[in-house]
Amino acid sequence: MKYVVTGGAGFIGKNIVKLLIKQNHKVEVVDNLHSGKISNLEEVNDQIKFHNCDILDFKKMEEICKDVDGIFHQAALTVVQESYTKKEQYYKVNVEGTENIFNLAKKYNFKVIFASSSSIYGNTNCIPIKENFDRNPINPYGQTKLEDEYLAEKFWRMGVDIIGLRYFNVFGKDQNISYAGVITKFLDRILKNKSPLIFGIGNQIRDFVFVEDVAQANIHAMKSDVKKGFFNVGSGTIISIKEIAEHMLKITKNDMEPTYLDPLEGDILQSQADIQNVKNDLNWLPKKELREWLDETIPQLKR
Repeated sequence: MKYVVTGGAGFIGKNIVKLLIKQNHKVEVVDNLHSGKISNLEEVNDQIKFHNCDILDFKKMEEICKDVDGIFHQAALTVVQESYTKKEQYYKVNVEGTENIFNLAKKYNFKVIFASSSSIYGNTNCIPIKENFDRNPINPYGQTKLEDEYLAEKFWRMGVDIIGLRYFNVFGKDQNISYAGVITKFLDRILKNKSPLIFGIGNQIRDFVFVEDVAQANIHAMKSDVKKGFFNVGSGTIISIKEIAEHMLKITKNDMEPTYLDPLEGDILQSQADIQNVKNDLNWLPKKELREWLDETIPQLKR
């Protein structure tokens, strides 16, 4: 099969690319390298076709996509705080860019798996969060992802196969520090013998899911018989921001205390995925737990 991965030089995209190559698919990568890095694809460089291209360039995208079996659409602007100051840019890339992909899927009849986000839920009254909960994003980034879901629903009515995966907090190796990277930021400071910075009192609850598991969820969604829907992609387990910092300090045998700062605007208080639907309908299960990954990874980084 031949697939296109938009944002394929980014943190999640590169993991999807590598998994597709491992499964002997033909892969073309679209990335404008705004936050993605060509070095992320070094291992598979001779096995893919790379396009330095913007998803807003419809003509170029049409050329690339006219003979593919499906698109994994990961390209997006993703920094919550930046989305407040660059609302128009976020709308253009995340919404108009996604509409381009959906229009191409309609024209050439292929399936799209796209990156939605748990941020579409906003602050919920209870956890775990089910897919049928209200969608009330509290920041401009989350609003763009909700607009993408509205577009998906519109294109479903035209018979286009689209699945949106609502990622919770994705973690893993080589995570971009600007992308929801609390773990990366903590690690960076602790390894430099600096106190980890916590915004608020650290009682924010999060559901962290391993990036390679997220890549697997994308493949499962593409290969499944399911034609449309939105699915939570998380671990189903929770940990507080304060607990993460304390666990990292413990692994590094560091007796520093975290530094507490004012809460961030648009920061969600509690988030945990109910993953029953993705298990049942897409036959996917997360395999790597955050604490386990930290226990394995941090000692290697300290060497």
